[in-house]
Amino acid sequence: MLGLPGRRLPSAEFLLLLPFLLLLLLLLPAAPAPHRAAYKPVIVVHGLFDSSYSFRHLLEYINETHPGTAVTVLDLFDGRESLRPLWEQVQGFREAVAPIMAKALQGVHLICYSQGGLVCRALLSVMDEHNVDSFISLSSPQMGQYGDTNYLKWLFPTSMRSNLYRICYSPWGQEFSICNYWHDPHHDDLYLNASSFLALINGERDHPNATAWRKNFLRLGRLVLIGGPDDGVITPWQSSFFGFYDANETVLEMEKQLVYLRDSFGLKTLLARGAIVRCPMAGISHTAWHSNRTLYETCIEPWLS
Repeated sequence: MLGLPGRRLPSAEFLLLLPFLLLLLLLLPAAPAPHRAAYKPVIVVHGLFDSSYSFRHLLEYINETHPGTAVTVLDLFDGRESLRPLWEQVQGFREAVAPIMAKALQGVHLICYSQGGLVCRALLSVMDEHNVDSFISLSSPQMGQYGDTNYLKWLFPTSMRSNLYRICYSPWGQEFSICNYWHDPHHDDLYLNASSFLALINGERDHPNATAWRKNFLRLGRLVLIGGPDDGVITPWQSSFFGFYDANETVLEMEKQLVYLRDSFGLKTLLARGAIVRCPMAGISHTAWHSNRTLYETCIEPWLS
């Protein structure tokens, strides 16, 4: 049989081997999918009278939108133990987060709710080598609390906000976490002298670690502030955004607060470099921030890189 000019027909041996070669190709493993960088680990710190169980919905949302993310909801100072002095809690949480940070070479994210937001801000101040990318402060009284809430009525049933300073600004009162951030705008001198926690991390009172703490805080990649007018607990609610009352109980926004104007712990510097995100949302009560899906998708999920 004549062949086509310029071409050679396959040999008989090749034709016999062809089915086996095709079978071999089918059995070979598929080429790996392009590598996608892993999400940074997420550390969650609860608030007053809370426990890790409160964050089951948040955990579900993160696992759904960012599969494979290592999420640690720290189970420390639960329930009534959350009334322990905040510096004691900071030390306990520091020991828990340090190993997580050490293993996360690309950094971590912090989601810190209510009182836990103050614990986390203190951690960012005292930890020299922290590697926090996003600190998400979820309805936290960052500039303090001045309001009659059910928590306070349970703890101090005979006191109202107008006279609670008599308890909170005493050595005995400072043994309760709530008093560590009680901020009475009518007794500013007492607050500055007696506050063993908030006045220090705000840089409102001189102390030998102020410069180092500011430097540590500014290692932060991004500060995400979340809160809203229907919170019902944080008073004023603008405290979640570093706003607070003046002596006439008029709320002054962050940019008018002395801690910002003096840049005492780094707020002004963070804002200047575009590293502060403010996410106010109406219609959410205090105990619903960590379970509201819309809030998660709008204010939290975008920053979990």
